[in-house]
Amino acid sequence: MATFLHRIGRRAFERRWLVLLLWAVVLGVAGAAAAGSSGGGSSSVTLPGIEAQKAYDLLGKKFPAANADGASARVVVRAPAGQKLTGSEPKAEVKALLKDLKQSSPRVASATDPFTAKTVSADRTTGYLQVTYSAKAADLTDADHNRFDKALEEARDTGLTAEASGSALAATSEGGSSEAIGFALAALILVITFGSFAAAGMPLATALVGVGITISSLTVLTAALNLNTSTSALATMLGIAVGIDYALFIVSRYRSERAVGYDAREAAARANGTAGSAVVFAGLTVVIALVGLAVVNLPILTAMGMAAAGAVVVAVLVAVTLVPALLSLAPERALGRAARRRTTGASRTSTRRPLGERWAAFVLRRPWKVLLVSVAGLVLVALPATKLELGLADDGSKPPSTTERKAYDMLTESFGPGFNGPLTVVVTDSDPAATKKAVGELGDSITGMKDVAAVTPAVYNPGGDTAIVTVTPKSAPTSEKTKTLVHDIRDRAADFRAATGAEGLVSGTTALNIDIAAKFAQAIVPYLLLVVGLAFLVLILVFRSLLVPLKAALGFLLSVLAAFGAMVAVFQWGWFKDLFGLQTTGPVNSLVPILTVGIVFGLAMDYQVFLVTRIREAYVHGAGPREAITDGFRHSGKVVTAAALIMTGVFGGFIGGDDALIKSLGFGLAAAVLFDAFVVRMTIVPAVLTLLGDRAWSLPNWIDRRLPHVDIEGEKLTLPTRPTTTATEPDFTPAG
Repeated sequence: MATFLHRIGRRAFERRWLVLLLWAVVLGVAGAAAAGSSGGGSSSVTLPGIEAQKAYDLLGKKFPAANADGASARVVVRAPAGQKLTGSEPKAEVKALLKDLKQSSPRVASATDPFTAKTVSADRTTGYLQVTYSAKAADLTDADHNRFDKALEEARDTGLTAEASGSALAATSEGGSSEAIGFALAALILVITFGSFAAAGMPLATALVGVGITISSLTVLTAALNLNTSTSALATMLGIAVGIDYALFIVSRYRSERAVGYDAREAAARANGTAGSAVVFAGLTVVIALVGLAVVNLPILTAMGMAAAGAVVVAVLVAVTLVPALLSLAPERALGRAARRRTTGASRTSTRRPLGERWAAFVLRRPWKVLLVSVAGLVLVALPATKLELGLADDGSKPPSTTERKAYDMLTESFGPGFNGPLTVVVTDSDPAATKKAVGELGDSITGMKDVAAVTPAVYNPGGDTAIVTVTPKSAPTSEKTKTLVHDIRDRAADFRAATGAEGLVSGTTALNIDIAAKFAQAIVPYLLLVVGLAFLVLILVFRSLLVPLKAALGFLLSVLAAFGAMVAVFQWGWFKDLFGLQTTGPVNSLVPILTVGIVFGLAMDYQVFLVTRIREAYVHGAGPREAITDGFRHSGKVVTAAALIMTGVFGGFIGGDDALIKSLGFGLAAAVLFDAFVVRMTIVPAVLTLLGDRAWSLPNWIDRRLPHVDIEGEKLTLPTRPTTTATEPDFTPAG
């Protein structure tokens, strides 16, 4: 691997214009394809194999007209204060709104009158109109959305309160603000770390190229395959982070190779062969973890994992090809002024030890105290994770300023908390008579349950063998009482099936969310064990040790659990919610914990590889265990710190967004990176290695003989050109 990447680095350095041209062409083609795409996407979540999804599929067969793919919107209207919606003026204004909505687009299939459809509240102050379209949400145009919004504005001008929700509404955009915040923080950290605008600009440029290609490609795929709209956000988040980090490691190694006397071309090649090998390995572990998300069997999670894995693959390819080409454009300026003066002997030699070396010395002096405090701290932060509750976001979790949230609150106030989460009970049997009998008996049984607000009369399909009964709970969709009600209805339906043979299924958005949360709760522990086991096996191969991989895997587990605890404290309990701009609290999004495990696993392996391989390199070249730790931190401590801060900045930038999934995921990933990089890798790792001593690097001979040799640090590289100087490696401690 090292020799192969060494050759690639040398060729890219020598043929920089060809490499730059090829990447420009790839970026241009991807961008042109994205510009010609119709955009769109889906916000729905489906999960094969669960009862709610089974009921949806059954309804699609038995009630095809009711399950059309057309977009829909629910417009909630409220009369001015002190008036009734049924009054002459408000009623006329609602009729005018109804007419405007019907004429807002040729794609409007129908719009219901709240007075004839009897969708007015008991106090006659609030009602809602249901608008359905003949086109999918992705096919609605800007003109359709603008005319819809104009109809609402005109209704508001008359004194009505008019808000809307549904798939027909135009998707809101963050405008790139989250990405911009993370990118700006990354730029600042890089400039401080390298002390050179040229060196800092290279990781930023390569990240832009990689993310540009990824997002352009995903834009096309999202429209073509109707992927979930959160798919590209995760790929962007991870693409920026690893794109910068991978280039950072190679540029940093280039500066180290120049410091020991290699010329620019050989230094770039050796950096690509050593740090580039680590980049490829780290990227591979991230890809494996992300692709492994498919085992949960949730289409949205599979799509997000595959998209993010694609972003990582692009980032790796860009790093090992484009970075050497960029280094050839500014081989001296990439070193920074201070480093250039040191290589020419024009500056005084600094006697101050690097910060990483000083931190290692601190840990080496008191390993037991550092280890116990660090582990105890992570366990303390992780304790709230024992109360983790999972759920999917709905309109009630959106910011209060959005029209969807306003519509949600209006319906809750006027129709009850359960109105926003009705349950759809589907009863079916091959015999229509049996279906009708089961509907009557099951309906009577459900009506008597204490958390049921209303049960509508059954609606039968043309064949009469399947019926729909809508149940409105008294409690909110995310309430534990509603969850209990779903389970109670299912238990009652199972009893009726045993007695009559008719099958009863509970569906609806609320039931689907409950099923998905349960599915994730069951999957997260096996998936966590899977990636921890994978980490252990892969690191045995890399470090040829049993104790080092075991420590790495347990450390990863600690950092992830601590991140879960922080998410529960902030997003579920509301601690420091104002600090993070959180306006509502509730269950943690079901997708977040398992995505956090997959992504942080890969990042944790990044830090483990880039830090511990330097320690191992010094050890195998004759340094003692304590000296090897000091040497590893001297060379890699600052780079790993910078990489972790960049990751934290990129992920943290997404906390300011409005999307509940991306907001909580950004927080969880930022917290996990901080815990893993600074507490586990930079603190627990040196403490444990100090206590283990030589035992850390032992491996039974029978295992060692059977393992292939993975050359991460470029031990097999030949030395075609001997270093021309014996200068020591520059200290990258920031100036000032």
